[in-house]
Amino acid sequence: MSGSRASLQIGGTITVAVLAALSWFGWMGWDNEYTTDPVTGATSGPYAAWQVVGCALTLLAVFAGAVTVGVRPVFVSLAITLAFTAAWTVTASGDDSTGLYLVGTVLVFGGLAVTTLLASVVATAIQHRRGHAGVGDHQ
Repeated sequence: MSGSRASLQIGGTITVAVLAALSWFGWMGWDNEYTTDPVTGATSGPYAAWQVVGCALTLLAVFAGAVTVGVRPVFVSLAITLAFTAAWTVTASGDDSTGLYLVGTVLVFGGLAVTTLLASVVATAIQHRRGHAGVGDHQ
């Protein structure tokens, strides 16, 4: 790997990690309010559907953008999974005196790992179908 390709991979991976963590904090990390339905008494939250959808679309855009400029899908997947999970864990651990946030950490990590792995497989298949491994990754 040449110096410029290595720089793209390292810089791109770091950028993806920062954007993934910011996605957590921007869309959901600030919301810790639960709502109770006055009729049924059911409690929901703290996140609304629009927050989850917005965050997921943001992470998808970060993934697609990074792969488009040539960051390897596996690096993008790792960066999103680790950084988003770390941001979630920092927030959750501050509000939890039971230690159960660790269960959430495992679930967030697992969900993101599976999802980004699938996205990596799709991105790699598309790249191979087009006959190259990415804009910045010439073989």
